[in-house]
Amino acid sequence: MQSDAHEHAKAVVDAISIATVVGTLAQILPAMAALFSIVWSIIRIWETQTVKRLVRKWRSNSAKKGN
Repeated sequence: MQSDAHEHAKAVVDAISIATVVGTLAQILPAMAALFSIVWSIIRIWETQTVKRLVRKWRSNSAKKGN
């Protein structure tokens, strides 16, 4: 139950983030709002399983090469 609420809250913040970017591009909102929205979007992308898998693969390849 708590996980569902957590995922719902993330979806709401994602929607607000997208609306903020669109509003900023339309010059309705200040640039600071866009900055916060971009940071939030980067955090969300970084948390995806795909990015985590790519980073893990990159790190393991770097360790094998001795970098």
